Amino acid sequence: MSKFHLNIKELVQGEFKINKVNIAFVFQVNCPGCFIYGIPITNELYRLFSDKVGFIGIATAFEDFEYNNEESLKLLLENGTLVGETKKYYTTNYGISNYGETLNFPVAFDSIISSEEFINSNKVELICNAIPNFENFPEKEKEIVVQKVKEFYSEIALLAETFTLNQLKGTPSFVIFDDNYNVLGNYFGHQNLEILKTKIEDLLS
Repeated sequence: MSKFHLNIKELVQGEFKINKVNIAFVFQVNCPGCFIYGIPITNELYRLFSDKVGFIGIATAFEDFEYNNEESLKLLLENGTLVGETKKYYTTNYGISNYGETLNFPVAFDSIISSEEFINSNKVELICNAIPNFENFPEKEKEIVVQKVKEFYSEIALLAETFTLNQLKGTPSFVIFDDNYNVLGNYFGHQNLEILKTKIEDLLS
């Protein structure tokens, strides 16, 4: 069973309390879909399950670092300020530049590190160990895989740790995990509220 690697700075809003069932909502501030679908769904799940489930929103960045940063997150949480493509979408379609819905759940910003720091740590090993049957690869093959992973990430100047270590496909992403950080469910993109709700209900029962 794969592990959820939660590598964040201090929380910007609220307090995350680990529970037997937990959900991480991973989003980017410069991601219209995260605001159209992701935040409303997470708010509704939080309303339904916050007494039994641990919640954490993680603002991350794998592109557009001029918008996807902690400063933009804080402005969003303080007064709904929108930036980049998200602002463009809401201005064009609704004539507004501030988000009308508050984020009711705890929120943190992902830990951002340089590629050099990333590839010279044990974090590359975490990614490789998540490859199916990696522990059974011949040593020479393991070395080749590790080297390829290092070469790939050396080309990326800045890396968001939670996003990268969990090999998420993009945003919005929802990761459900237990109190030992074992991943119980992983969902990417526009999700049906009922699917996530049913999954959580099944795990709680």
